[in-house]
Parts: sequence; structure tokens; C-alpha cells
Amino acid sequence: MQFDVIITIALKEGMLDPEARAIRNALEHLGIPTLSLSTARRFRLGLEAPTREEAEARARECCVRLLANPVIPRYESEVA
Repeated sequence: MQFDVIITIALKEGMLDPEARAIRNALEHLGIPTLSLSTARRFRLGLEAPTREEAEARARECCVRLLANPVIPRYESEVA
């Protein structure tokens, strides 16, 4: 069975986000002040798995083994 998986990876609370800081500064220069801003990356995968639970396990494995350093970012996955 094929499952669509969306993985979102973002920095944990309290981690410095220089990309977000640069974007906030640019927005402020454009006259659009923001109270907060953070960045995240989204990945969309098509996974073949026998069950939804197995697809979720494979998505977690993708994060742990490749996409997300376990110290700095946090991740969440959604199986559709």
C-alpha cells in the first residue's frame, strides 16, 4: 500500500535561527514588522508499506537516520 507522508523539521525552542532573523529584518525594512518568525523544512515522501503503522515507523526512521539531527531540530510526521 502506498502512503503519502509529510515530515516537518524545525529548530527546537530556544535554538538560534539566523535565517528567520534575516527574514524578520528584511520584513521590517519593508515596513512589515513581525512579533516572531521561525523557519522549518517540509518533505513530502511517497512510501510503500503494508500498514499505516509501518509507514509511520519508516517516516520516523527517515528523520532519525538522515533528516533530523536529534540534538538541534524537532520533527513531526503526518501520514495521509
